[in-house]
Amino acid sequence: MKAPLSWILEHVDVPAGTTTEEITDRLTLTGLKLEAVESPGREITGPLVIGRVLTMKPEPQKNGKTINWCTVDVGDANGTGEPQGIVCGAHNFAPGDLVVTVLPGGVLPGGFEISARKTYGHVSAGMICSARELGLGDDHDGIIVLPEDAGKPGEDVRPVLGLDEETIELEINPDRAYALSIRGIAREVLVSVEGASGFRDPALRDTPPANPDGHPVLVEDPEGCPVFVARRVTGFDPSAPTPDHIVRRITAAGMRPISLAVDVTNYVMLETGRPIHGYDADKVQGALVVRRARPGERLTTLDGADRALDPGDLVVADDSGIIGLGGVMGGETTEMSGSTTSILVEAAHWDAVSMFRTGRRHKITSEAGKRNERGVDPTICEAAADRVVELLVEHGGAVADPGVTVVGTPPAMPTIQVAGDLAARVSGMEISAERSAECLRAVGCEVSGSGTLSVTPPPWRPDLTDAQDFSEEVIRLVGYDQVPSVLPTPPSGRGLTRAQQLRRRIGRTLAGEGYVEVVNFPFVGEADLDDLGLPADDPRRDLLRLSNPLSAEAAFMTSTLLPGLLRTAGKNVGHGTTDVAVFETATVTLPRHAGPAPILPVDRRPSDEELAALDAALPAQPLHLAVVATGDADAPGWWGGARQVGWADAVEAVRSAAAALGLEVEASAAALAPWHPGRCAELSVDGEVIGHAGEVHPVVCRAFGLPARSVAAEVDLDVLIDKAVHLRPAPSYSSYPVAKEDVALVVDTSVPAADVEAALRDGAGDLLESIRLFDVYTGDQVGEGRKSLAYALRFRASDRTLKEGEAAAARDAAVALAAERTGAVQRA
Repeated sequence: MKAPLSWILEHVDVPAGTTTEEITDRLTLTGLKLEAVESPGREITGPLVIGRVLTMKPEPQKNGKTINWCTVDVGDANGTGEPQGIVCGAHNFAPGDLVVTVLPGGVLPGGFEISARKTYGHVSAGMICSARELGLGDDHDGIIVLPEDAGKPGEDVRPVLGLDEETIELEINPDRAYALSIRGIAREVLVSVEGASGFRDPALRDTPPANPDGHPVLVEDPEGCPVFVARRVTGFDPSAPTPDHIVRRITAAGMRPISLAVDVTNYVMLETGRPIHGYDADKVQGALVVRRARPGERLTTLDGADRALDPGDLVVADDSGIIGLGGVMGGETTEMSGSTTSILVEAAHWDAVSMFRTGRRHKITSEAGKRNERGVDPTICEAAADRVVELLVEHGGAVADPGVTVVGTPPAMPTIQVAGDLAARVSGMEISAERSAECLRAVGCEVSGSGTLSVTPPPWRPDLTDAQDFSEEVIRLVGYDQVPSVLPTPPSGRGLTRAQQLRRRIGRTLAGEGYVEVVNFPFVGEADLDDLGLPADDPRRDLLRLSNPLSAEAAFMTSTLLPGLLRTAGKNVGHGTTDVAVFETATVTLPRHAGPAPILPVDRRPSDEELAALDAALPAQPLHLAVVATGDADAPGWWGGARQVGWADAVEAVRSAAAALGLEVEASAAALAPWHPGRCAELSVDGEVIGHAGEVHPVVCRAFGLPARSVAAEVDLDVLIDKAVHLRPAPSYSSYPVAKEDVALVVDTSVPAADVEAALRDGAGDLLESIRLFDVYTGDQVGEGRKSLAYALRFRASDRTLKEGEAAAARDAAVALAAERTGAVQRA
């Protein structure tokens, strides 16, 4: 919100000598954060004076343009008192007019230096300025013509144009719509700046009572529109100019001057916070009706867009049909124009939720909608409409009709019970109940009681709905800077928790394996799950919807880390990185559908029952680990060619992470999206499934911009951490020599290699030090439907050198058990 400081100080008094910096510092401390302080004349230096045009000679040029050779009286500002010769291309002025003149040596916004220079056959010693050249607006086609009482030639024009006016820009939180007005900011200055007083409410005025002579209005949806006020003026002069002070103020506030009728409604909206709409009354047919839109209805709004309306849209209609989206934007058919002489003024209060939904639905952003959807004061509709009528009469020569239409009454504000010591308990400051009541009255609340306060918020503060809101109001007025900084004393010697230590151990392990950790947003959309190829009944499609997502395309909390990780890998590939290996450890969200979560108190520790109820309502959020890799696992070089990433690398990444926790992962064939059905492994630890790994399906690879045969894995890290061996004993090493034995076993292709390895390990006994699968063969030599698995067995005793035959005996026992369990046959 941009607000000229002089406009604010018309409605509140501050102690003499109070600087702009002091005012903005106090506003920032109480919640209206300063963004910038602007002054239109800050970039203008040098002589900028009032000039009177003495002569104006048109001179056509060869390029078809006509310039004016002017002599301008600038008094003694040029040091000679002689008229100044200036070339000007504008034509909206005449001899005798007072104009804004910058003399040589002046500098205009943008660093534009003015000097005497020869142009169009003359030496032009200065410039006659337009609003755009001074940074006051977008009007570039005509120069500024000053009123006759502006001053004498040669006098400084800055005070006349308000170039020294300071405009403060404040960041307004969405729940504080009252501050989107001069009225609201002035009220904040009153309660923020020490010594401020004399608040003059621009919405406090005597208004004519409602009578049956006003324009007929029927409100069919009083919940959507509790109050509707209509006033009419006739005999309006559409050519009447907008007064300079109104133009300057709405321009400083960031709005573009259009015409007197439109500028007045914008001016009153900025002043009071109440959006106003004006209709060309001669185009309105019959009574105004406020209702919900009906299926199939359409409206062409003021921006020229033809819009299909929704039954949830609040609209204003007459006998011809819909003429406006209530509180959001008017319709084209009743738009005020350059021929409008009769104006119907609408000041209505609209349901904030309906306004927000309509604005989002139709993608309309307007100053009126921005205020209506946040909630504005419903009690000032009559005052705002009367103020608009007053200005139209004063500056546009209009006549106010005696008829006044007022439909409905403002909704009553609820009374809330607030503990007198609540603010003290929340903030840690010594704030008495009397001080709390004083602060609440300062912001406009009605307060009664002592120990427990009965508080009724003012109508311009719909954001004050519970006790904590009122405690926040008290604390911010007492001063956030007064809240004591008390740090809790942490217990010594604890360090990281077991889970934190193990999580870091996994991160270091995967980084050592060549993976890079990434952090993704935990949001997904239905399209992401479609890209993963998940079937309709997949439990990962049961998602928690966000009530206010950052993007409509990602409106859910994710149930799997793979969409974000695959997208990250795809972006890296798209930027030319052919070899990518990334991992992420983060929580996923699995809804429990247990209903809404309770709101816990902040002034005391919640009870065990309250915490249990909160935990029961919250979704499950297990910690997952996911990896994605593509490209080459081993780079080519003099040592040989490259090795492309394969499904086994995804399995091995999980095995490495599990090994760091002292766990062994077993893999078995499975089929689950988004993995290739023939290259997917189900991973388990101690018989409990922890996740899956393998080669990503080619269709999924294409959807995420990855090369074919990319691999991925995702496992439940909470299970691994729960089963982890946190403090493992140091391994013992034997100084005696190792005995090496290799075996090749032929089994059916359906038999997992892990089952064969487990049988060999169990059969070999305690002498077995290690076992490693080093070759898999399928072909004619082993027969169709069969495969050969070659294992390297290493035997060693801790207390002696193995005797001849001991290693062979252990090998034979291992092979025998493998044959018994898996049907393995030793390959000759």
